[in-house]
Amino acid sequence: MTTTDAFAAYIASLPRVLAGAAALFRDAEGRVLLVEPNYREGWALPGGTIESEDGETPRQGARRETLEEIGLDREVGRLLAVDWVHGTGRPPLVAYLYDGGVLTEAELKAIRLQEEELLSWRLVAHEEIPEHLPDALGRRVLAALDVLAENTGTAELENGHRVL
Repeated sequence: MTTTDAFAAYIASLPRVLAGAAALFRDAEGRVLLVEPNYREGWALPGGTIESEDGETPRQGARRETLEEIGLDREVGRLLAVDWVHGTGRPPLVAYLYDGGVLTEAELKAIRLQEEELLSWRLVAHEEIPEHLPDALGRRVLAALDVLAENTGTAELENGHRVL
């Protein structure tokens, strides 16, 4: 076995972690933009899996997914939250949540859903987030909204709960 083969075997033996990235968009009233996937129940944020094997970074993944899912090509802002989410029947997920900014009326009207994956979109008020986004995702969004409101640093989360 060569050194290259040994290193490849070592890399193959390491634990696997999934990585996803999303953008948190709001309107002028502070409501959060949610999308409704057709491949599972419930609501989500514009975002998805980071194509890391192709060299994509979390920030690039959030921008690409936003363009693919809602048709808006926007540079994402600062990192609001990083969440380590334990999985059942899947490896753990590291979820990056970026500030997508405030969308204008014209941008909201320009939204074009990716019909292969999404059924609809809606704007949801802060107090309605847990109703539409249960569990870790809802807690992640609320933590990110707190970061924005308080102008604090990135929230470090585990299953949507702040670590510190």
